[in-house]
Amino acid sequence: MIERLDRRYFEELYGSSPDPWGFETSAYEHRKYERTLAALGGHRFSRALEVGSSIGVFTEMLAPLCNELIAVDTSQRAVELSRARLSLHTNVRVERRTLPEEMLEGPFDLIVASEVLYYLTRELVLEALACFEEALAPGGMLLAVHWRKETRTYPLQGDEVHWLLVENSRLTNTRSIVKPEYRLDLLENSS
Repeated sequence: MIERLDRRYFEELYGSSPDPWGFETSAYEHRKYERTLAALGGHRFSRALEVGSSIGVFTEMLAPLCNELIAVDTSQRAVELSRARLSLHTNVRVERRTLPEEMLEGPFDLIVASEVLYYLTRELVLEALACFEEALAPGGMLLAVHWRKETRTYPLQGDEVHWLLVENSRLTNTRSIVKPEYRLDLLENSS
């Protein structure tokens, strides 16, 4: 079993490239971002959390939908790049945190976990899910999006992450989009 990919792994990635996954230039990423925003159905969010925000490309697109958006990443270098990108967005705060251990206190109307949970082990995904459920406001949404192509580099595959979320959550899965490249699930706190 592959262990969790730790902070050092990501610091090395961002040390070798300021955009290791091509978020700024990838047509695939931009189509996925548009579909992700569309899945939110035009809602406006009082307080939102983006987990694994990287250099803030999607964060910048999500910011206009939020009164307050907290974006977190485990890499200090990614946080610095994201802060520079988002410096004019006064409603956005970017922090270096490792989740689930350093989970922020809710409530949040929206939590986005995009392309991040497969870096964790099965046990840590379930721990993160419990933290997300605890932090979601009534009526709040958890939006998860992950790449589906198989890789031996990560502890989990995207489909495994989504199976863990859907099968172990008390939240209601209100929307699923399954594409050859990625899967999106929107889970809502109906309590």
